Amino acid sequence: MEATKKNIVITFPDGKNSEFYKGITGYEIAESISKSLAKEAAAIEVNGNLDDLTSKIENNTRINIIKRNDDEALELIRHDCAHIMAEAVQELFSGTQVTIGPSIENGFYYDFSYKRPFTTDDFQIIEEKMRAIIDQDAEFIKEIWNRKEAIKFFKNKGEEYKAEIIKNIPEEESITIYKQGDWVDLCKGPHLPSTKHIGKAFKLMKVAGAYWRGDSSNEMLTRIYGTAWRNEKELEYYLKQLQEAEKRDHRKLGREMDLFHFQEEAPGAVFWHHKGWKLFQSLITYMQKRQDDAGYEEINTPDIMDKSLWELSGHWEKFGDIMFTTEAKEGRVYALKPMNCPGGMQVYKQGIKSYRDLPLRIAEFGKVHRYEPSGALHGLMRVRAFTQDDAHIFCTENQITEECISVCNLILSIYKDFGFEDISIKFSDRPKKRVGSDDIWEKSEKALKKAIDASGLAYNYNPGEGAFYGPKLEFVLRDAIGRDWQCGTLQVDLNLPERLSANYIGQDGNKHYPVMLHRALFGSLERFIGILLEHHAGKLPLWLAPVQIVISNITSESEAYAKEILELFKQNSLRAELDLRNEKIGYKIREHSNAKIPILFIIGNKEMEERKISIRRLGSDKTETLSIEDSLSKLLNESKQPESIT
Repeated sequence: MEATKKNIVITFPDGKNSEFYKGITGYEIAESISKSLAKEAAAIEVNGNLDDLTSKIENNTRINIIKRNDDEALELIRHDCAHIMAEAVQELFSGTQVTIGPSIENGFYYDFSYKRPFTTDDFQIIEEKMRAIIDQDAEFIKEIWNRKEAIKFFKNKGEEYKAEIIKNIPEEESITIYKQGDWVDLCKGPHLPSTKHIGKAFKLMKVAGAYWRGDSSNEMLTRIYGTAWRNEKELEYYLKQLQEAEKRDHRKLGREMDLFHFQEEAPGAVFWHHKGWKLFQSLITYMQKRQDDAGYEEINTPDIMDKSLWELSGHWEKFGDIMFTTEAKEGRVYALKPMNCPGGMQVYKQGIKSYRDLPLRIAEFGKVHRYEPSGALHGLMRVRAFTQDDAHIFCTENQITEECISVCNLILSIYKDFGFEDISIKFSDRPKKRVGSDDIWEKSEKALKKAIDASGLAYNYNPGEGAFYGPKLEFVLRDAIGRDWQCGTLQVDLNLPERLSANYIGQDGNKHYPVMLHRALFGSLERFIGILLEHHAGKLPLWLAPVQIVISNITSESEAYAKEILELFKQNSLRAELDLRNEKIGYKIREHSNAKIPILFIIGNKEMEERKISIRRLGSDKTETLSIEDSLSKLLNESKQPESIT
C-alpha cells in the first residue's frame, strides 16, 4: 500500500495505531495481522459495538478483533443458532411462519406460527437438520433492502409476521436482511462469518406458548428454547449445572422442609409455614444485630400512602404501571409502596436536623408490592409481595466515601457469614429514564466512583443500569453451582432529598440538602432465602436451620428419656423436636433426612441405660455416641451464630 492512499487510522486494544485504506473490512485487517487471526476471527468490535467482519470501516476508529473462543462471541453463536433453528423448522415443517428469535442468557429462542404446536418430540429431527445446515458452511450475507420490496417479499412467502414487523420499523431505520444460503431473515445482526463458525455445541431445551407481541388477544405462538456454547465441554458443564439446579430447586426444598407454599388465591405472595417463618425471623434477627452494631436505627413506615407522594418522589412516573392502587371512599387514591425510600424520607424530615446529626442511618424491613406478570412469577425468586432490608443513610457530601466503604465492607462480611465468598461488584451509571439534571448525575457518579475506588474493591462497569434517581453498586454473589445472583445494592441519590424537601442546617447556618444513600443487603428476604436454600441444597448451617435437632426413639421404653433430652436442649435454646411415632427408625431417618434436619438423635434402650446419645448428621450414614453433657456442649458450640455478630 502506498502511504498516500492510507487515509484512516485504526487503534487496537493495546493502544497501537495503524493506517489502512478507507473502506477496509474487519476481516482484511485481521488478515493483515496474521493468517491464523483471520481464521479464528468471528466478528469485529468497533468503538465498543459488535459488527460483521465484512463491514467496511470508513473513519478513524478503535477496533478489537473478536475470536470465536472469546466471551464476546457467545452472543453471536447463540443468535446464529436461532437463525439455523428457524431455517431447519421451516424446511421440515412446510407453512411455518417465523417471528422473532433473539439470543438470551445461556441460549436463544425463536417464536413460530404453525398449524399445530411444536413439542419436545420434534427436537431430534430439528437438531439433526440444524447440524446439516451448519455443515454447509454457508456465509452470512448482509443486505439493505427497500422497505416496500421487503414487505412484498415476505408477504409473497406467506410471512405475514415478518411483513408486520417491517411495517413497524421507524422510517429512518434501514431494513437489514441476512442470508445464509437460500434462507433469508429480517435481522439487525451482526452475525458470524459462516454457519460452520457456530459449531455443534447446542441443544434444544423446551417449548412454551407465547402470544404474538405479548398480547393475549393475539395468536398463541410456539416458542422453542435452545442453549448454545463455544464447545462441547461448556455445553456439558451447563447441562450438568441444570441437573444440579433441578435437585436444588427451592420450591421443591420448600415442600420437603415444610417451609412455605403458594396458591392461586394470592399469586406472587408467600404463605410461610411455622418452620419457614422461623428461618425468615432468624434472618431478621441476624440483620438487626449487624445493623445495631453498625449504628443503624430501625423504623417502620406505612405499606399504603397517598398517590401524590409517589408522584412527588418520581416513583409514579417510573413504576406507576407496576404499582397496586386502591381508591378510598372519600375519593383519594392510595398506592401500596413499591419501595421504602419515600417513607424513610418522611421519618428523616420530622424535626430539624443539623450537620452534627449526620450521618443518620435509618433501617427498615419494609414490605413492598410490585405487580409482576403472572408468567414471570417464580417461587421465592420472583414475587409480588416481598420484604426488603432497606436502609437510608443521610449524610453530607464529605461523608459519602466513608459511608460507602462501610456499607461495602458490611455487605461482603454478611455474605461470608452465609457461605458466599465469590462476590463481584458492578458499577451502574445513569439510565435513559431518570430524574434530575445531568449536573447532579455527574456529581453523584463521581462521588460513588471515588468511594468504590477508595475501598480498593474490584468492580466492572454496567452502563445505563443505575436507579432512576442515582448511580448504584450491585453486589453479585456466585452460588455453589456457579450461578450469579444480584442481591445487595448501594445507591448515591442527590435527587430525592430535593424532590421531597429534606434538609439539614450546615455549619454555615444555612439549609442544605443531604445526600441520601440507599442500601439493601439481602435485597429481598424472600429471594435471599430461595438463593440460600439452593446454594446449600437445603442443608442449612446449624445456626440457621429452623429445626436443628429431631430426637427419635427406637422403642417405647426410651420415650421418657427422649423427652428428658428434649427439655434439656430446649432449655439451652437449641431448636429441637421430638418424634415418638410408632415407626421403624429407618423410616424416621429417611423422612427427617428428606426434610434436611441437620442433626438426628437416635434414642434406644442402650442409650437410655448408658445415659448417652447416638448422633447422626445429615448426609452421613455414621453415628457418633456421646454423653448428654458432651453432646450439649458440642452442639451449643456448633450452633453459635457467625463470629462477626457475637
